[in-house]
Amino acid sequence: MTQDEMKKAAAIKALDYVEKGSIVGVGTGSTVNHFIDALATMKHDIEGAVSSSEASTEKLEAYGIEVFDLNSVDKLSVYVDGADEINAQNHMIKGGGAALTREKIVAAVADSFVCIADETKVVDVLGQFPLPVEVIPMARSYVARELVKLGGDPVYREGVITDNGNVILDVHNMQITDPVAMETRINAIVGVVTNGLFAQRGANVLVLGTPQGSKVVG
Repeated sequence: MTQDEMKKAAAIKALDYVEKGSIVGVGTGSTVNHFIDALATMKHDIEGAVSSSEASTEKLEAYGIEVFDLNSVDKLSVYVDGADEINAQNHMIKGGGAALTREKIVAAVADSFVCIADETKVVDVLGQFPLPVEVIPMARSYVARELVKLGGDPVYREGVITDNGNVILDVHNMQITDPVAMETRINAIVGVVTNGLFAQRGANVLVLGTPQGSKVVG
């Protein structure tokens, strides 16, 4: 199986967690694109979706799946999204596609977070993938200096504006041994909207794509 085929296997398996008649939380990224393709096969069995990005919204609507504003929804049974890295505790780094803030908001509302990923995303220690931090534009330099104090090497992701009108700093060369504490410390920096550590609210279930097909971990 190619990496893309492993992503697709995990995405299709995630349909097992979609309840009929429900509104489904949908994330962002290449693995989630496969999930949206799969979700379209049962679109008449669901009420619709809440999307974490403009890109996913466009893809959902192209399939004729109604996309609801999160403010009009008081409950999501499940949120399905990918990860850039995930550890054995189902803590993740997300935000390679710059949608981390909306992803974190939708995940907070959902009863269950199902992470879909191929096996290359599993790591012992988070941090090899640069940690995205969404920042208010005027605070970019200040936040970068504070991130250096935490041991990282922040790099401005030039040319990228988030769906919220903010910028991204990607923090390189961090070994994140305590993701919950680091998530809190970075979010406490004035000017940070949020960061790509999903540790305080990690995944409830990991559906992993492997060369042998999909398997559920945790």
